[in-house]
Amino acid sequence: MRPWVWISAVSAAVAAVALAWPRMKGPDLSRGAAVYAEACASCHGAKLEGQPDWRSPGPDGRLPAPPHDETGHTWHHPDDVLFRLVKEGTAAVVGGGYKSDMPGFGGDLSDAEIRAVIAYIKSTWPERERSFQERVSKGN
Repeated sequence: MRPWVWISAVSAAVAAVALAWPRMKGPDLSRGAAVYAEACASCHGAKLEGQPDWRSPGPDGRLPAPPHDETGHTWHHPDDVLFRLVKEGTAAVVGGGYKSDMPGFGGDLSDAEIRAVIAYIKSTWPERERSFQERVSKGN
């Protein structure tokens, strides 16, 4: 191989890594924790524990906020559904006239902040739940 071809190939590879580096370093869990505390904890609990009796509708027919720890069902959903639930709100995602107190945060949080919150929540799960949710997200 001629030296200039090799140098061009190496330069292209270095440039590709440099451009991809921000995405490769992973989510900002500390930012996710901060956004969660600010935007989510008032309903879902500071320790991701959710509201009491979260599986039973209240007098208004709406379900209380579920936990996001391993005792809830958040880990059953793929990443794209979790993202849409946070961005658009539960009623918009479920449709069919479903009523929910979960608003969409798309007007208040950036896509990066939503992804950081989801990554933070996932980081708290035991390995079993994380592995299951990863498989669900990949469609397996």
